[in-house]
Amino acid sequence: MRIIILGANGFTGRRILKRLSPNHQVMACSLRPDILPEEGYQFKTLDILDHNVTDALLNDFRPEVIINAAALSVVDYCEQHQEEAYAMNVSAVKHLAEYCHAHACRLIHLSTDFVFDGTQTRPYTETDTPNPVNYYGKTKRWGEEAIEQTCNDYAIVRVEVVYGKPLNGQHGNIVHLVKNRLENGQGIRVVSDQFRSPTWVEDIARAIELLLPSRHQGIYHICGNETLSVADIAYRVAKFYALDASLIQPVTTEEMNEATPRPLYSPMSTEKALRELGYQASGMEEGLKEWI
Repeated sequence: MRIIILGANGFTGRRILKRLSPNHQVMACSLRPDILPEEGYQFKTLDILDHNVTDALLNDFRPEVIINAAALSVVDYCEQHQEEAYAMNVSAVKHLAEYCHAHACRLIHLSTDFVFDGTQTRPYTETDTPNPVNYYGKTKRWGEEAIEQTCNDYAIVRVEVVYGKPLNGQHGNIVHLVKNRLENGQGIRVVSDQFRSPTWVEDIARAIELLLPSRHQGIYHICGNETLSVADIAYRVAKFYALDASLIQPVTTEEMNEATPRPLYSPMSTEKALRELGYQASGMEEGLKEWI
């Protein structure tokens, strides 16, 4: 299968690339040069905000599937740079959707639990109504809507609190951050009243592989199978690596005083993914073994 992966230097995009390149003809694209060149795929630098250049590359490669792991996803940054966030998370996605519709190409697009407002007390399903509380969540939902309104062949993959061992040059994640600070004897403040389902990045790559066939359509929630507060995640990391948990300082959302609002509760149900894909989440300890 001919596949293009956008955002291939990113944490999730790189894992998808590593999983798919042995068995498919893959072109990996990112804004900057390849951070870890390997054999088995083509790599092109690409700014997906440049629609003409993007179209030329797509027309030349003629993909059967486009996997979009590119996004502006730093919540506070999106709140402060809304025009830039809209361009990347909405306009570029709409353009990809239009291309896929015109060229009978499948689009697999990564989205987020932050499309929800966090007012529920049970895991969100794919049929629950989105109601984002920050601009990042709004742009991701608008991107989803552009795909739903335009594409005939698509899968939207909502993920949350993605963790795993990053490569040099990639952004860290909650596990990486907690582990590094505790290993260096540094304290860390973490919220105790925001609940998530942490997701091992390898599970996402595996789910994307399962979603390649066109028979799987619509929105899918791909995440871990545990509901944990961010503080719980930090304590789990400390316990697994035998680090000093006394350095962890749990605080409330009010005490944390974050610049941008976040949903208090956003675990997602993976029942649809289990039923239709056979997806089963790994336990958190499985992902933590990557550092050993």
